[in-house]
Amino acid sequence: MSRAKPPFRADHVGGLLRTAPLKAAREKHGRGEISAAALKEVEDREIENVIRKQEEVGLRSVTDGEFRRVSWNYDFLEQLDGVESYAGERKIKFSQSGPQPRSILLRVIGKLGGYAPHPMIEHFKFLKAHTRQTAKVTIPSPSSLHFRYGRDAVPEAIYPAMEDFYRDLGESYRKVVRAFADAGCRYLQLDEVNLAYLCDPSLRELISARGEDPASLPEVYAGMINAAISDIPADMTITMHLCRGNFRSSFVASGGYEPVAEALFNTIKVHGYFMEYDSDRAGGFEPLRFVPKGKTVVLGLITSKSGALESRDAIERRIEQAAKHVGLDQLCLSPQCGFASTEEGNVLSENEQWAKLRTIVEIAEDVWGTS
Repeated sequence: MSRAKPPFRADHVGGLLRTAPLKAAREKHGRGEISAAALKEVEDREIENVIRKQEEVGLRSVTDGEFRRVSWNYDFLEQLDGVESYAGERKIKFSQSGPQPRSILLRVIGKLGGYAPHPMIEHFKFLKAHTRQTAKVTIPSPSSLHFRYGRDAVPEAIYPAMEDFYRDLGESYRKVVRAFADAGCRYLQLDEVNLAYLCDPSLRELISARGEDPASLPEVYAGMINAAISDIPADMTITMHLCRGNFRSSFVASGGYEPVAEALFNTIKVHGYFMEYDSDRAGGFEPLRFVPKGKTVVLGLITSKSGALESRDAIERRIEQAAKHVGLDQLCLSPQCGFASTEEGNVLSENEQWAKLRTIVEIAEDVWGTS
């Protein structure tokens, strides 16, 4: 039951721990000690190295580790035409005590729907030119420009009706996704944390308190995602990654997928789903009963939040449990999230990261007979 196209039986979410040389170069650039060109030289070299390591552990999809980014979402969104980032107080906090992500917020400063060449297209081209495997790009889902901020990010002077904002944001994404496709991308992942956040009762209350209906947002977000991927080539695979927060091994939300399962699997027109399933916070496998034939679920059973290596037998038993709700041929395996959703990274070592990815490849070989 090997797979010739993505998502692959052994796959990963995309973000990888930043290497020591990369961290040092970023710090020097931040202090004004090296130029942007010098930083790019280090980024290029470290990305080439991390590509080789992904290939060596046996992964068939390869990312640039998001090594050119500070964050999984802000770096992409602030480059959309009509959007800017600014310093401000975060509205949604990570649940565990300790540091919070830097206080970067986003807002709309002009009409969306246009397209200026996005710098991450060039990032993808570099990746594709340097791997023998399938080059995968990850970008935040369009809901990332709405969920955390609501109307606060969308001035009424620009968008009196939120329906027009949703339409134009979907159109902006459509143009960017098409630009990736035209650059040769055939595997693109939308990082969609907010549908998973809508499974948490406390976050649903937060949405209600600001005057929005949490029950209607899955359909709103589905519409934007479908618009974003409405112009892709027939041979391009689009997947979604669902996550409950990932910063320095902490999290934001809890709750099983049941509240969003029907819209997630049957309204949104992606080909596959990377689903967090490494802890009880994600609930059980029962919502997988809604997955239609022809779609793939990548089970995020290996945690990226700690370095402790999971038991292969235990993971294989959990795959068997999931297969009671959706066919084994529709399942794959991955980490629950990236190992570094921001440049700070999770609390584990690079050796532990690679050991986990190697284990995923080995388990996939046992379960599906991949090579």
